[in-house]
Amino acid sequence: MTSLPVAAREHVRQEMVADPRVVAAIVSAVHEQVPVYAALDDSRLPEVRAIAAWGLERLLDLWVTDGALEPSDLRRLRGIAAARAADGRPVQAVLRAYRVAATVLTDEIAARAPRLAAADAFALSRMLLTALDTLSEEMTTAYAATDEDLAADRDRALRLLLDDLIAGRHASVGALSDRSARLGVQLPDPYCLLVAEPVGAERPEMALDAATGLPEALAVPGVPGVPGDEVASSATVRGSRAVLLLPGAAAARAGAVLGARSWRGCAITGESLDRVAVAHRLAADALDTAPAHAHRPGRVLTDADAHVLALLGGHPAAAPDQVARLVLGPLTDPGQRHLMEALTAYIDAGSASAAARVLHLHAQSLRYRLRRIHALTSRDPRDPWQRLTLDIARTIRP
Repeated sequence: MTSLPVAAREHVRQEMVADPRVVAAIVSAVHEQVPVYAALDDSRLPEVRAIAAWGLERLLDLWVTDGALEPSDLRRLRGIAAARAADGRPVQAVLRAYRVAATVLTDEIAARAPRLAAADAFALSRMLLTALDTLSEEMTTAYAATDEDLAADRDRALRLLLDDLIAGRHASVGALSDRSARLGVQLPDPYCLLVAEPVGAERPEMALDAATGLPEALAVPGVPGVPGDEVASSATVRGSRAVLLLPGAAAARAGAVLGARSWRGCAITGESLDRVAVAHRLAADALDTAPAHAHRPGRVLTDADAHVLALLGGHPAAAPDQVARLVLGPLTDPGQRHLMEALTAYIDAGSASAAARVLHLHAQSLRYRLRRIHALTSRDPRDPWQRLTLDIARTIRP
């Protein structure tokens, strides 16, 4: 069988480039067969489609012309590799994605030229093998160089990692562990995600300047995460807000540290490392919607505040019974029923004296129970905002 004339290969090329289903098939195959790509959020898929479209057109050009990758192609491949290394996408996964794409390309050509001559099939195989070999070498080299650069600038590497966590680009703890290992760090687990903003400030650069010193100020003596330890704290910015990933124990100091700097914030401690994006959204939304009286000197908003605000906004991130447990904590235990009764009476009656009369208690006994509620929940029933959260929690509790 004679080979296809150049014009026939060109026809196949034009047909495939013009058909958007080919790129869609490549992206779908990569998404299904490469777990790292399956975990990408929707914001990254347009980039994957753009690279697939470019790769498709270049490889078909090489097949039609019996050409080879040019220096401009190699520069682009190195740039793609550097970006993927900074994203934390393993080089093995990226190279596998290209192999999957090459398989789809071969299938699509075969479907359009069912009587492909041996010479054309050989030319296609040779082109793909040569291109994949060159691509592998270029990308591996670029990965190594980028890893060295990131390791040399540890703060920048950690900031990029936190940016990716916030954007939801890592959907598994395994991927996080691989990237952390390459950086030689260990992410705090349990962690505190603190989103904070300077009160009354409108200049975004203030958040960046102040964020650099907050991890050290929030470090707890004797707890992993102190500078110099293997556990890494990191900071980045979103608009005028600083976002910090800290050891979980740092949440206890957040209120005092931010208060001393005239900042306010929200500290989320109840989400897993693969849900940092959820934690950030909760905290940011809480700061957007919390009334002024929810912020008190020496105190930051917590998971419970954030979930109550989400519930009030009509977009709860947790079931009502979970929100109630977050706010009430130990008060949900059967052994604390007397404290729940005291809380209910106090909220309904409006004062300690009136609640004491309802429960046939001495007023001092009622006030003692209110102090116990404060100690167990970190929520003072006498504070208007905290009383509201307690009221909501006891109302929605099953």
